Amino acid sequence: MTNRLVLSGTVCRTPLRKVSPSGIPHCQFVLEHRSVQEEAGFHRQAWCQMPVIVSGHENQAITHSITVGSSITVQGFISCYKAKNGLSKMVLHAEQIELIDSGD
Repeated sequence: MTNRLVLSGTVCRTPLRKVSPSGIPHCQFVLEHRSVQEEAGFHRQAWCQMPVIVSGHENQAITHSITVGSSITVQGFISCYKAKNGLSKMVLHAEQIELIDSGD
């Protein structure tokens, strides 16, 4: 089964960094995406806020460069988890992160 997602956007919540009891570092943040997409010959506004989690030592160096307002592209897979309120929430598990140069 294929489960791949590539999403570009702007970090809209302060990254939360934690280390699990087993010593695995995690970084969580929310990525906001806004674009215009074509569907059935019409242009449509696309918008979402996607929770992202980055786990493991491999990507932790780049997570320290991520702040609110950072423009990034994230590649990974999606999964659901049950929130404290009992509702299912989708999250993007990042496997690759690229900072987008703002051109400044």
